[in-house]
Amino acid sequence: QVQLVESGGGLVQAGGSLRLSCAASGSIFSINAMGWYRQAPGKQRELVATITKFGRINYADSVKGRFTISRDNAKNTVYLQMNSLKPEDTAVYYCKVVASPYEYWGQGTQVTVSS
Repeated sequence: QVQLVESGGGLVQAGGSLRLSCAASGSIFSINAMGWYRQAPGKQRELVATITKFGRINYADSVKGRFTISRDNAKNTVYLQMNSLKPEDTAVYYCKVVASPYEYWGQGTQVTVSS
């Protein structure tokens, strides 16, 4: 059994910053990739950023230059530093862990950016 515990969401004014964390625990033998996705009301879930165990990173165009993803392999933890937040970043943010052939999702954490 695998557990993902997310933290760091909240309410922030436009231009502010938040840092999300996601710690994976349980029967995970080898994590291939970790990442963050988000889902705004009435919209589909979309990729925000991913990072492989080798450190290869991918960002959505909408967050490039503002968000930074990082991971601590020893702690099975992934972080998302979000700067220069905009109201359109408001969404529920979900952590995803890929430990092939399985995928695991966190419960989601709300990020609200006020204008």
